Amino acid sequence: MYAIIKTGGKQYRVSVGDKLKVETLAVEAGAQVTLTEVLAVSGEEGLKVGNPTIEGATVTATVLSHGRGEKVRIFKFRRRKHSMKSAGHRQNYTELKIEAIAA
Repeated sequence: MYAIIKTGGKQYRVSVGDKLKVETLAVEAGAQVTLTEVLAVSGEEGLKVGNPTIEGATVTATVLSHGRGEKVRIFKFRRRKHSMKSAGHRQNYTELKIEAIAA
């Protein structure tokens, strides 16, 4: 059984027991989170697709930790103009463990 959820502007395919990193959620580590934007659920009876979400479907997850991702280097260079620009970015994330999928 799996579900497709939407959080932080992105979509994820999750199953029970999966660990995934999503955009930062304002929840303390160790707390339970209920994700209500479930776009599709696949189970024994087949695939159920929402329009755009499935009414009453939820995914329950536990917040494992908060952190920052790997640094992404940004480098801009204009040839023959004596112009260079270098920057870096580290995205914040929340790590979740999927506990249950309720359709």
